[in-house]
Amino acid sequence: MKRRSLLTMIPAASAVLAMRSTAHGAAIPAEALTAAGFSIAVQLWSFRKFTLLEALEMAAAAGAGGVEMYPGQRIGGEFGKAQWGPEATGEQVEAVTGALRKHGLKVVNYGVTKVSKKEDEARKVFGFVKQLGGYGVTTESLDALDVMEKLAAEYDLKVCFHNHPRPTPLWNPDKVWDAVQGRHENVGFCADLGHWASSGLDPLEVIRKVAPRVRAFHMKDRESLKEWTHDRPFGTGAVDLVAILDAVRGQGFAGNVSIEYEHNWDRSLAEVAQCVGYLRGYSRVKG
Repeated sequence: MKRRSLLTMIPAASAVLAMRSTAHGAAIPAEALTAAGFSIAVQLWSFRKFTLLEALEMAAAAGAGGVEMYPGQRIGGEFGKAQWGPEATGEQVEAVTGALRKHGLKVVNYGVTKVSKKEDEARKVFGFVKQLGGYGVTTESLDALDVMEKLAAEYDLKVCFHNHPRPTPLWNPDKVWDAVQGRHENVGFCADLGHWASSGLDPLEVIRKVAPRVRAFHMKDRESLKEWTHDRPFGTGAVDLVAILDAVRGQGFAGNVSIEYEHNWDRSLAEVAQCVGYLRGYSRVKG
């Protein structure tokens, strides 16, 4: 089936599967899994113009089963401009987890966040994600790999190394690939496909190499792989998302696919929903 034909399919409901460990360790809650074995989440940076409480409502309206939270988003509601993160108060955590329950959402990843090489400081991040029932920590703190590997095993959380475009430190996937060899199975990539394209790389070619260590995605589609272009609804651009998902699922991927839509910031909900529908169409066909 061609990639774009998936967009014509009616989105399938998430499969209600028993809680299970993924092929690479930590588990995603059953309610957030699709029939294809991965979660469909919205990276809330997509709705960064809105408060966290508003963004949760929007993610649910788009049809996602999970969310990837990021540090520093305004919580909103009675908490106004207070920022979300490990320092959140008990009242703030209670309000946010209540909103998650209300909208039927699960927290999958948290990031992109800095993680300290100091274990006591790093524990604050891992403890926070575990408290939320999360699956992984998305980070670019490669210098803290030793302590994060230890905490990934202890907390049973993924460490997902994210890439921003060239010339940022982790733009070249070989740097992360080399660093994670021989490390705990919970340590791997958060593959940002759009940023690889912006760096002049073909995301599919990168995935074919690093698929065994992909633990999460910041999934994007782009009009061109040869020059920077803005994000597009899945299946309408040049990134071969079906081949990419096939490649990682062939290596046992059962992790988090976060839709990170960085365009039309004030009115992107319909486009994010289109991306959700695309992934559900893939899941219906492949699952």
